[in-house]
Order: sequence, then structure tokens, then C-alpha cells
Amino acid sequence: MVTSSAARTALDLTADLPLPVLEDFYRDLHRHPELSLQEHRTAGRLAERLTGAGFETACGIGGTGVAGVLRNGAGPVVLLRADMDALPVQEETGLPYASGTPGVMHACGHDLHVTWLAGAAEALAAGRDAWSGTLLVVGQPAEETGRGAAGMVADGLYERFPAPDVLLAQHVAPGPVGLYPHSPGLLMSASTDVDIVVHGLGGHGSRPETTVDPVVTAAYLVTRLQTVLSREIAARESAVLTVGRIEAGTRHNIIPSTARIALNLRTQSAEVRERMLAAIRRIASGECLAAGCPREPEVTVGDNFPVTVNDAETDRRVAAVHTDVFGPGTVFDPGPAMGSEDFPHLVPAGVPYSYWFVTSTPAAVWDAAPGTDLMEKFQAVPSNHSPRFAPDLSTVAPGVRTLVSGALAYLTE
Repeated sequence: MVTSSAARTALDLTADLPLPVLEDFYRDLHRHPELSLQEHRTAGRLAERLTGAGFETACGIGGTGVAGVLRNGAGPVVLLRADMDALPVQEETGLPYASGTPGVMHACGHDLHVTWLAGAAEALAAGRDAWSGTLLVVGQPAEETGRGAAGMVADGLYERFPAPDVLLAQHVAPGPVGLYPHSPGLLMSASTDVDIVVHGLGGHGSRPETTVDPVVTAAYLVTRLQTVLSREIAARESAVLTVGRIEAGTRHNIIPSTARIALNLRTQSAEVRERMLAAIRRIASGECLAAGCPREPEVTVGDNFPVTVNDAETDRRVAAVHTDVFGPGTVFDPGPAMGSEDFPHLVPAGVPYSYWFVTSTPAAVWDAAPGTDLMEKFQAVPSNHSPRFAPDLSTVAPGVRTLVSGALAYLTE
């Protein structure tokens, strides 16, 4: 039984969603993916819908960001956010609306996020007699690089638009359709990219004694880096170190002068992150010294994402409304994930936020996946960033309702 006024109002406002229109909008976005800070078409499509719904809209914030505001009397300012960028992935879904851009795909579901945001904005605008306050919607670029949210803020987002009292966002995820995971606290990990350049002494492959081979040194370095987690980080801590790329050389018989290694760290505390970075620098220096490299390695810290930590009270409040809308058993706490988000960069200091997930695996795919319980199947189905990731279209309506009901948890007070 629906008991809260926010849930009742959300169900009323989303009872007659124009699903064929929203689904066509989603298919169109999926066919036309755009990489980070190239989301011109996507931003234009979103801005068109916001303007049509009565929002004061601006484009080009932080490069390709979009924001729209709907002022509707006294009350809090609620921000709803969706990210817009695609990934350099060649699609393998076989969908009739698959990407038409070679090597680029919405493999993380940001096209669905934009669809949800557009649908929620239109539903709330049409039902403005039922709530009071200010609704700020944000289409954010470049989430995948970790630069989009900070770029919009630096470009004056909150000088052009009212600063929010609460921020809400969500992400599509694998799992059987109909679940809405919430964690009232630590939700996602920090991510840090690290680049290492090993400097050797190049030469002919037939005379290795006249060289210092950076490839061999890089191989030792990669192996030794695996001990950072196994021997330097306490077992109670959660962390991941991934070597995502090694590059060196041009031909079979040439010993190159340099080798490049790209790392990614996932951490859930600043202390562990700093300890890992210190270990990486020490190990890189030590291996190069042992190999007789002519100079110190270059260790550069690159893009980074912050930890995502929900305000507990805010998240419980939104989760309660979601439970009221979708029913018992649909909302649960999955615990922290090792994935990362740049959404916290959008959050003004001290302002609470809630971020949650919407599961999306088609029933046929989920049922065919090996395993007997939720986690076994979860590991087996295509996940975000997979070339086979294809959310079920049946998630369009629930994803709109989660945003609408979350906003109304504050706008109907």
C-alpha cells in the first residue's frame, strides 16, 4: 500500500508517461553516441525537451553541459543530474538501434540516464500544481574522464542557476529488472590513474648487452606492483590495482628506449590511496635502479574520481519513497562498490546528496545466465562498459519514477 504523499504524487504524475516517445528518444541517443566533451548532439536533444517543458535552459556549460531550471514557488532547490557521454567501445549487442558510430558506444547507459532525466523533467513540469520549490536539472558531460562535473561548476553553474539544497542522481546497472539498490553511506570508490614511463637505453636486438631493456624492467615492475595489495594493504581494506596498458617498442628486433605503463587504483579511503601511490613510486624507482636505467622513472598521477558517500539521512529518505512506489523487497543495500563517479564534484560543500542504482538486465538474459543466486548471475551477465551491455527498454518508466519520486520527497513538504 502506498502511504507517503510523495509516492502517491509520483505515481499520479507518471501514470501516463509517453513511453513510445521516450523509448524513441532513447533509441535515437543510443544510435548517436558521443565521447566526452563531444556531446553536442545529445546536449541539444536534451535542451530541446527541457525548453519545450518550460524550463529556462542554458547549453555549453563546462564545454557541452546543459542545465535547466523550473521555479515553482517557495521550497527547496532540488537538483537532478544525468551524465551524457559514451565510451570508445565497439558495440556487439546486435540491437536494431545499435550505435552508428564505429568504435563508440553507450556502453555505460548514459543514454538511458538522459532519457530518464528528460522524462522526469517533463512529468514534474506537467504536474507542477502538485509541488512547490525549484527544480534544477543538469545534463553533465565527460563523466567517464572525471572532468565533467568539476568543469560545469568551474564554468559558473551555480552562478547562473540557484545552488541546490539537495542533489539526486542514479545509474543503470546489471541485475534483474525491478531493483533499486541504495547505500546510506559509502557507495562507490575513488579512482586514480597513474602513468609510469621507464627510461632504458635502446639498441639492436642482437646486442642486448649494449642496452638497458625497459621492456624487461616494465615486466618486473608489473609483477612487483601486484604485491602492493597483497603485502602492503591490510586485508580489512578494499582496494584494486589494475595495469590497464603496457606500451613499448616499434619492431621485433629493436630494443626500445622507453616503456609506458598505465595503472588504475580503486580505493575507499585517502590513507590507502596515498599509501598505494607511495608504494608505486618506491617500487618503480627500485626496479629501475636494479636494472641500471639511465634515469629515474616518471610517475604521473592523472585523472581521479572522488569517493561517493551518500548522506545517510537523505538516502534513507529517498529509499523509503522508492520502497513505497515499487514495493517491499525492491530496495536493498548492496554495500560499497569499487566503481567510481565524478558526481560528488558537482556537490557544493556540505550539501547532502543521494545516489542509487536501477537494475536493467533483460529477463531472457538474466534467466539464461549461469548461477543459482543473485550474485552468481550478476557476475555472468553483461555489465557496464561491456560491448554487449544492453539495458531493457522496460526500465524507461521505472527510471523516470525513481527521479520523480526522489524529487517529490523534498518538493511536496
